[in-house]
Amino acid sequence: MREHRGVTKTRTDAQPVDRQPGVLDDAGLRRVVAVLSTVQIVSWGVLYYAFAALQGAITADTGWSSVAVTGAFSLSQFVAGGVGIWVGRHLDAFGPRRIMTGASLVAIPGVAMVALAPNLLLFYLGWVLTGVAMAGTLYPPAFAALTHWGGANRVRALTTLTLVAGLASTVFAPLASGLEDWLGWRQAYLILLAGLVAITVPLHWWGLNRPWRTTIDRPAGAMEEPAAGNTQVGAVPRSAPFLLLTIANALTALTVFAVVINMIPMLVEQGMSRNLAAVTLGLGGVGQVIGRLGYARFAAATSVTSRGVIVLAAVALATGALALVPYSVGLLITLGMLLGLARGIYTLVQATAVTDRWGPAGYGRLNGILTAPALAASAVAPFAGASLAQLLGSYTNAFLVLAGLAGVAAVLMFGATPRQQGRLTVP
Repeated sequence: MREHRGVTKTRTDAQPVDRQPGVLDDAGLRRVVAVLSTVQIVSWGVLYYAFAALQGAITADTGWSSVAVTGAFSLSQFVAGGVGIWVGRHLDAFGPRRIMTGASLVAIPGVAMVALAPNLLLFYLGWVLTGVAMAGTLYPPAFAALTHWGGANRVRALTTLTLVAGLASTVFAPLASGLEDWLGWRQAYLILLAGLVAITVPLHWWGLNRPWRTTIDRPAGAMEEPAAGNTQVGAVPRSAPFLLLTIANALTALTVFAVVINMIPMLVEQGMSRNLAAVTLGLGGVGQVIGRLGYARFAAATSVTSRGVIVLAAVALATGALALVPYSVGLLITLGMLLGLARGIYTLVQATAVTDRWGPAGYGRLNGILTAPALAASAVAPFAGASLAQLLGSYTNAFLVLAGLAGVAAVLMFGATPRQQGRLTVP
């Protein structure tokens, strides 16, 4: 298929970068992958997924509204996105070691302030600092490190990283819920913070102590310098397929992240215990990993259009089914895993959306434009989900609305592929 040839071309075009100094040998790369996989699962678990398990306890204990609590978490996502621009610029010059170590240290006052906050103001300030920590510890700097050090093996390294990190919710949602049962949400956060610092700070500092070539301004320069010229690259974002793809991407991000953060209170509302709901959320991470493992075969059997439509339709159907099916623990867990599977595939569909349609030329620029609205949507999603539940009277109704948004995104994907795939010329 044309989209697969585009992906292959991406790897081929990037080969000159692989010959530059700084690419690790196989043993060195394996060690870095092991380090980054470990810190990613811990960082995602403590800084992101623990909130999904603890937000109900925070609201019940403090008396703050669910909208106010999730609003603080949403603020952290906006902060992470803004600070991430600075992080990206400095990674090229200095490498990930100091930035990721420093970000892990910033998590200390951030998460501690969240855990100990006596009022909403300090709670929000804690999440601002935690957002800074997220910017320097989650996927973007890890992806940059493996792209830089991985050479021709970077795709395999990135796949391994995302597979391991996909288990973060599986491990940490039940762990956070169990700690909250035992000690309360504040102490749970402090214990999780201690684990994060003990694991990630030394691994970032000593595990990422590798040579970093600073003479290459843009490791992915081959993709960012389109042979067809800047005029054609600039025309793509104004094309109808790109606009439809951008809207569909943003709607899906809003649905996916709102569901992840609000799944536990929705399941509790249906009658499931909080601990079992946390396990259900965690098993969604298993589904996510399964989806990523099967992506290559799925992509080979589908076209770029059908692939996007199928995945987004699956997100919509699974989200709606979670809200509509009669209460059954087994059925709800199965639907949660199916939603996780669709979510895992969606991550890779999103990552390859540009090259599948327009080829590798101008990838960095086009992908940046494409993902910006999705990042904003993911930041709004936790707040939006809680607000919908409050406005509509239940999380069940909120999930039905979110399912409808994902359904709209699936329909938009029918028009989100240009007639001339793999080219920068827009029909």
